[in-house]
Amino acid sequence: MTATAPADTFAIGGDLTVHRLGYGAMQLPGPGVWGEPADRGGALRVVRAAVEQGVDLIDTADSYGPFVSEQVVAEALHPYPEGLVIATKAGLTRQGPGIWTAVGRPAYLKQQVELSLRHLRVERIDLIQLHRIDADVPLADQLGAFRELQDEGKVRHIGVSEVSVDELRAAREIVDVVSVQNLYNLTNRQSQDVLDYATENGIAFIPWFPIATGDLAAPHSPVADVARELDATPAQVALAWLLQKSPVVLPIPGTKSVEHLTENMGAARLTLSDEDMVRLDALA
Repeated sequence: MTATAPADTFAIGGDLTVHRLGYGAMQLPGPGVWGEPADRGGALRVVRAAVEQGVDLIDTADSYGPFVSEQVVAEALHPYPEGLVIATKAGLTRQGPGIWTAVGRPAYLKQQVELSLRHLRVERIDLIQLHRIDADVPLADQLGAFRELQDEGKVRHIGVSEVSVDELRAAREIVDVVSVQNLYNLTNRQSQDVLDYATENGIAFIPWFPIATGDLAAPHSPVADVARELDATPAQVALAWLLQKSPVVLPIPGTKSVEHLTENMGAARLTLSDEDMVRLDALA
């Protein structure tokens, strides 16, 4: 039995229509998401290839590098093609490779958005996301900083990242939250309740680390079995599963390789049967 193919697009905030399979730019900087890429030319090529292959949602953050990812995106694509949506984040500071510290002071968040505007070479950020909630700063102050920038025309939409359902509800009482970005994939579904809430309320759900096949890609795993039956790869199956879990899911697989990018994009053409979905759902 074949399931109905998932919708190809989603309107973030009701007015930013994008193809649901995007590109995550976290892997563009060096090891530990720190410093320049070993091959800057290769990083530019993969970003350009993403757009050439139909990507119109790119997700980055001020802390990737820091700023290296935003700068590579701008160098690769500016002036931007019409319809391209660039989402970025603020709220995590960097003290070295692999180190991430939340800072949500309003003045800091505003400064980072101003720098992102400069690095991305835009006058307004399509989607600014609070990268992490800073427990030492009232949430109303953190999101209020973004709202003030929104009122000034420097931010179009606001999202949050790594939140619980209660935190998402609280955030929605402060600003119009159009997206939530949480860890979610075939093997880690701890944010299932957040996805369910986002689905019910028409909020974009952007799963980070969307491909986590790991041992599931072993020759006789259910993922590998489904992939063989569909003449696909385990990564494509993992992404197709996400696309069919909910119409609000917008996976953003990241890679430094054009070959892997092309493989990932193939997931948009894959339709899993109801039986396939049941087998993959059972992996939780």
